[in-house]
Amino acid sequence: MYDSILVPLALDHGISAQTLEISRALCSENGKITALHVYEVPKGSVSVYIGEETVERGFVRARQILNEKVAGMEGVSAEITRGQAHLAIIEYAVKHGHDCIVIGSHKPGLVDYLIGSTAARVVRHAPCAVHVHRDS
Repeated sequence: MYDSILVPLALDHGISAQTLEISRALCSENGKITALHVYEVPKGSVSVYIGEETVERGFVRARQILNEKVAGMEGVSAEITRGQAHLAIIEYAVKHGHDCIVIGSHKPGLVDYLIGSTAARVVRHAPCAVHVHRDS
């Protein structure tokens, strides 16, 4: 059992509820679960065209969706941060002393074999236990 579990959630994937339930099963009686979404700001020339106001509206909307996903789930707090997904997840886990990360993963495609998926990068670099949930 783990005392502090981090559950990174990609808001566009449909396995968030299952991943949160798995974290509940792995959590100690008085443990805490944090659902984390990493908001990736568009990079390069794209950010010039969409503007800061649009980026900020996207961040606010992502926070709303995250809060809806965890609404009514006792003992689960929702947090959002900005950055590159795998780096932000690992940094957040270290900064807040999480002893486990429960992360969902999709079936890898060709591009994942070439550059790696977020889940694979977290597994390789996390300083704590990582449980990967792959939806069948």
